[in-house]
Amino acid sequence: MHSFYNWYPCPFCFNTPMHYSNNMYNNYNNLSPYWGKKPVNNPIKLKDYGPEPFVVNIEDVTKQNNTFRTALWTGNHLQLTLMSIRVGEDIGLEMHPDVDQFIRIEEGQGLVKMGDNKDDLDFQKEVYGDFAFIIPAGKWHNLINTGQTPIKLYSIYAPPQHPYGTVHKTKADAEADERNQNH
Repeated sequence: MHSFYNWYPCPFCFNTPMHYSNNMYNNYNNLSPYWGKKPVNNPIKLKDYGPEPFVVNIEDVTKQNNTFRTALWTGNHLQLTLMSIRVGEDIGLEMHPDVDQFIRIEEGQGLVKMGDNKDDLDFQKEVYGDFAFIIPAGKWHNLINTGQTPIKLYSIYAPPQHPYGTVHKTKADAEADERNQNH
């Protein structure tokens, strides 16, 4: 039997060059939602939205944040914070005895150090945008910004680590707040 399609291929079965104006690539509003995501036109207010149900574009709000630490959502069993680590700064060597922590970097690069003893951080890895790492409870850890731009990250603590509504504009603010809570 003779196949019609062997002789007359479907016009949709081969690649046809598509021509877009430069404006097409730069104007995300013209794109279908299936072609790519739209940038946030109206950034949200960065505050603690917990413990109410909450939906957000986590990449966009993480990049929007310019504070050292802002709690974005605090519940009874979990907390989401945003951080911006300046060039040459670090999170600070710390250990959470009863808290597991997940960190995802959206922008920037750094060096993660972890260990069972604060004087012996035997686990070290370079991390970049789109990397994630997990810090088990009881591990000493630090993240040092080794790049030329701020590290923009979000962190999930289980259970929550910081009081509801925590905002630390700078690392110095965070350190002062931690000293006050310990006394």
